Amino acid sequence: MVTDLFNATVETARSRGLLSGEHFSADGTLIQAWASHKSVRRKDGSDDDRPPEDWRGEPRSNDTHESKSDPEARLYRKSDAAPALPSYLGHVMTDNRHGLVVDVQASQSDGRAEREVAAQMLGDAARAAGRRITVGADKAYDTRGFVQACRDNEVTPHVAQNLGRRGGSAIDGRTTRHGGYAVSQRRRKCIEQCFGWGKVVGPMRQVMLRGLDKVDQLFTLTMAAYNLTRLRSLAVVRLQGA
Repeated sequence: MVTDLFNATVETARSRGLLSGEHFSADGTLIQAWASHKSVRRKDGSDDDRPPEDWRGEPRSNDTHESKSDPEARLYRKSDAAPALPSYLGHVMTDNRHGLVVDVQASQSDGRAEREVAAQMLGDAARAAGRRITVGADKAYDTRGFVQACRDNEVTPHVAQNLGRRGGSAIDGRTTRHGGYAVSQRRRKCIEQCFGWGKVVGPMRQVMLRGLDKVDQLFTLTMAAYNLTRLRSLAVVRLQGA
């Protein structure tokens, strides 16, 4: 039901000529789970006699610990400066013409999920398009595995170069010399608008439900609402320009 609603917003955008169908951006965002640090306990129960608020100074990982209130949430941090929180990841792919969301999925949090889900989405989009497509993405996607997965799926990876990465960037001058690369790098930043809307207007900063299936449904519903909001705004602009 929720997926059908989201797909209907995409089809509406396509019927109005608002999608390019070949130039996309991909990114992920952290979704804080409805679980606290106090709920994260050892899986083997060896800390059952320890007060739940007394966790500081204890090394914790997803291999040894899990949230007792939301076992599907995972400890994850988006950067070294951020704390590790019980979280999920939300993934979107937007069309570069007007920044409308064309694919959406939530997943458990780990260091590979952003690239793996994006590669899957892009493969589906390339097969649906029946021709080569492009994707803009930030430095987190500059890995040899993701870049190769894109090329294997007839996707041109317009990924921001991570020149400080060990071994160098997986993107070279054969890609960056083209004008389309610079355009994709500008347009990919529009993807942050749907994340900002989903967390400020929508309920995605910290979800008030538990379990991956429910988080995925809520995230999909939120992105459907974002698309409807964008479609309304684009319709107003078109009327004013008429």
